[in-house]
Amino acid sequence: MPLEVIQNTQVNQIPFTLLHSDEVSYPISPLASAKLISPTDGAPFLSIRVTLYIDSAVTESPRVQPNPEVIDNSLQLYFDYNYSEEIPKSLNVWYLELEYTSPTAKEITSVTSYLKDIDPETSKGTKTQI
Repeated sequence: MPLEVIQNTQVNQIPFTLLHSDEVSYPISPLASAKLISPTDGAPFLSIRVTLYIDSAVTESPRVQPNPEVIDNSLQLYFDYNYSEEIPKSLNVWYLELEYTSPTAKEITSVTSYLKDIDPETSKGTKTQI
C-alpha cells in the first residue's frame, strides 16, 4: 500500500477551548508538514505529519482514506471524521504521521490535506509545499 499510517494519536488528555472560538472558522483546517526522503537503499517516499483539531465530543479517532490521488503534482489526503454542525465547545488534538511511497514521489511538489466530514457538506483543506 502506498500510504502507511505510522501513528494516529490523540495528543491532549484534557480537551481545550479556544479563547475567541466565535472568531474561528470550523472545522479547523489541518496543519501539515511534508518532506521527501530519498534513502540510499530504497525507494523515495514522503514523510507527512499532520495535526487535526477535532470536536472533543467525537470519540473515535480520525480515519485516513487509504488510496490518495495525485492531482497536478499535489498529493490529496483526506482525514474522515464525524463533524457536528454545531460549533464545538472544546477540541482534541490528533497527531498523525504518514509515509507515502510511490515511483513518482519525487514529482510531488505539495500535499493538500482535507479534514473531511463523513457528511461532506462540512470539510476544510490546506495545501502544504514540499
